[in-house]
Amino acid sequence: MILVVGGAGAFGARLVAGLAATTDLRVIVAGRDVAKAEVVARTLPDGRGRAARLDATEADAAQLRALGATVVVDAAGPFQGGAPVLARAAIEAGLPYLDLADGRDFVAAFPRLDAAAQGKGVVALTGASSTPALSNAALDALTAGWRTVETVRVAIVPGNRAPRGLSVMRAILSYAGQPVRVLRAGTWQNRPGWGLLGRIAVPGLGRRFASLCETPDLDILPARFPALRTALFRAGLELPLLHLGLSLASLPVRWRLLPSLVPLARPFLAIAGWLDRFGSDRGGMSVEVLGTDATGRPVRAVWSLVAEAGDGPYVPTLPALAAIRRLTDPSAAAIPPGARPCVGVLPLAAIEAEMARLSIRTRCDTDHPVPLFERVLGDGFARMPDAVRLLHGAVGDGAFCGRAAVVRGRGPLVALVAGLFRLPPALEDGPIRVTMEPDLDAGSERWTRHFPSRRFSSRMRRAGPDGSGRVRERFGPFAMDLAVRAHADGLDMAVTGWRLGPLSLPRFLRPTTQASERVDAQGRFRFDVALFLPFLGLLVHYRGWLVRCDEREEETP
Repeated sequence: MILVVGGAGAFGARLVAGLAATTDLRVIVAGRDVAKAEVVARTLPDGRGRAARLDATEADAAQLRALGATVVVDAAGPFQGGAPVLARAAIEAGLPYLDLADGRDFVAAFPRLDAAAQGKGVVALTGASSTPALSNAALDALTAGWRTVETVRVAIVPGNRAPRGLSVMRAILSYAGQPVRVLRAGTWQNRPGWGLLGRIAVPGLGRRFASLCETPDLDILPARFPALRTALFRAGLELPLLHLGLSLASLPVRWRLLPSLVPLARPFLAIAGWLDRFGSDRGGMSVEVLGTDATGRPVRAVWSLVAEAGDGPYVPTLPALAAIRRLTDPSAAAIPPGARPCVGVLPLAAIEAEMARLSIRTRCDTDHPVPLFERVLGDGFARMPDAVRLLHGAVGDGAFCGRAAVVRGRGPLVALVAGLFRLPPALEDGPIRVTMEPDLDAGSERWTRHFPSRRFSSRMRRAGPDGSGRVRERFGPFAMDLAVRAHADGLDMAVTGWRLGPLSLPRFLRPTTQASERVDAQGRFRFDVALFLPFLGLLVHYRGWLVRCDEREEETP
């Protein structure tokens, strides 16, 4: 007897439908509203369903035993900020437990129940849903045999006509505008929930807006993959009006004018309901991973899912359905007892098998992207020393750290220009950290130089065909065209032009640069960059050394 608490909700009812369609198991549909539970229970054929009143936040072991449950499933939500009351009751009753939790705090705290679960010999799994169960199953399938996993980006983009319950809305609003701890380019940063706005492409679905979500994967992925430099989880609303509207609504929370948007969940839900007629019933999910394959070659792999005909809301229930199938099949391999996230428990094939009855299709795409500088330099890339190729040769995010000295030019105009570019102040000798974030779709790389009291970023992309040795580096509205030359000692860069927006600056106004990359006697990457302004002379000169940084760091304010 499978007890589904929250079985009349948006996801619980779909889990019950899956049990009805693909198993002969009997189901107890439970919740606080027994009338709604009875409606769902009647959808099970042959009298296999019955309803019961049960509040997941107040349940105890005696209630579970009295109901005659053999497996307990929590589909109630929202899990953000919640306590595992039902899980504790199931463990005390000696019953297998699983939930559809996507709350980062809930999943992170769940292993505290492990000793109790081990003592009772009970399996207790949290996060048997799109995240972390499905996302990690896809990741494991994609990276089997790889040497390193450097960057992982997960995205979920439901169709606008997908049903949204109050619990789902509260879950989204719980982190909108709040600081979210996220690993980017080897640095733990705090970024606003529903921030990091961008457009992403899901194969078979097209491009949609997506923003940062707080999910268990933000902790689980860095813990599973020691070489991981970036772990992002984003979600998007199909209608730009809704997605960008939520971004704007989160600003008062970012600015600390409001403590949270959760009290506004009902008005937000009503607004979303008014717009249900627009958009589509097509949603999707993608898991993109970059790293090095078994031969050490840069590689990118993407698992993606497209759900048609309104079947997207079934996806979060499919890992739970696969887990129930395994728990109730005497011939299946037993899941070891203990309380933990549902990661490494279900193979991707088992979850995808649950999609057979639905209008859901998946695909895997793998390619071997060529790093930006290898494309720019062509055959010359292989002539450079190992330390230089290491810094320029990855397709995943990277981080390098070392020491640097900075000399600044003098005068108020020099100081003004340096401030516009956020160039570092003078430094006799201090730490430096350089991060690189390739954007393979755009064919560019974002470089950020972190000095003790300042950081500045630029974006590089090809300025000519492959092998042309031409790069364009953009600093805000300014861009400089560089001629890059590779040789056995390293590489050299020289400015060939400057632009302000689309306008090319005349030669007499162009800054000049002297930039070189070499390897020192200790085998370390060495850089030496000097930038000069017309009529004013030196703007900045920074030089030093870098090595690959394998340790993750905390962002400094």
